[in-house]
Amino acid sequence: MNEAPLLDSFNRRITYLRLSVTDRCDLRCTYCMPQKMTFLPKAEVLSLEELHTLAMGFVERGVDRIRLTGGEPLVRRGIMSLVGSLCGQIGKGLREVTLTTNGTRLSEFAADLANAGVRRVNVSLDTLDGAIFERLTRRCRLDEVMAGIEAALSAGLSVKINTVALKGINEHEIPALIEWAHSRGCDITLIETMPLGVVDEDRTDHYLPLPGVVRQLEDRWALAPSQYKTGGPARYYDINATGGRLGVITPLTENFCAGCNRVRVTATGQLFPCLGGREQVDLRAALRSQNPAEELSRALDTAMHIKPERHNFRIGDDETEPPLARHMSMTGG
Repeated sequence: MNEAPLLDSFNRRITYLRLSVTDRCDLRCTYCMPQKMTFLPKAEVLSLEELHTLAMGFVERGVDRIRLTGGEPLVRRGIMSLVGSLCGQIGKGLREVTLTTNGTRLSEFAADLANAGVRRVNVSLDTLDGAIFERLTRRCRLDEVMAGIEAALSAGLSVKINTVALKGINEHEIPALIEWAHSRGCDITLIETMPLGVVDEDRTDHYLPLPGVVRQLEDRWALAPSQYKTGGPARYYDINATGGRLGVITPLTENFCAGCNRVRVTATGQLFPCLGGREQVDLRAALRSQNPAEELSRALDTAMHIKPERHNFRIGDDETEPPLARHMSMTGG
């Protein structure tokens, strides 16, 4: 079996797997999916055992960080058994297991996550205003999210807030979100909306380029470029006035692909070498073959060969369809 590190055609080492455990979500964020979303039949989704086997195939090829995503990963039945089995590999090839969540079920799972070995989570939160939250998510559950964040902090988890910056919706609230996050000891990252999947509104109406936001924040506070790195696409700033760190992810205005170290796998086992590309490799077929270890390793080699140099995200050029038809809930955030 090939145990060589995963290296793509542009000499980028792949050490980070974002593994979706479900496409289902208990929110319906307007920029992510339509109100009447059709989810995958459960029969098409990999079992928890298959997800573990797949993850270990990546670890054998040098991946040392795994982030569980969705949809909303905490709605997956039995999710803690997978978290526990993966965390059991920390120090045996894996460096860390992390999670991205919308926070609605974090109160229930925070202590178990910490006890299993998870040390940090990302929570998606775009507003502190209940009315705006309900408008964005089509659900009245902000109190649950806030309670989940507090539960995570109480359990000793490091929490990073991910905020999609939206023109005309939450742009006025961004400074307050930063101050609130930093007051809780949380880093916060601002993200440009990504054109993935058909939704019920025109994303161009709310697309907010982040370089302009950063300039406005610099007029308010002194932003010092930070040397902090997570291996992801965010650029970081330290804000002395608030005592915290601000990340910025700009898939549309400032390409960040040169240092890409990640791939994404859907809950059905489809590997996407690039979130913004159409290239994909079927890992489920490899897992269910007569020689799963060998076929999985061969499929990973194929993924390295086809991983593009950069993504093709674009917005605002009068397209009738988004560049990519799949929703973010399919490939994970």
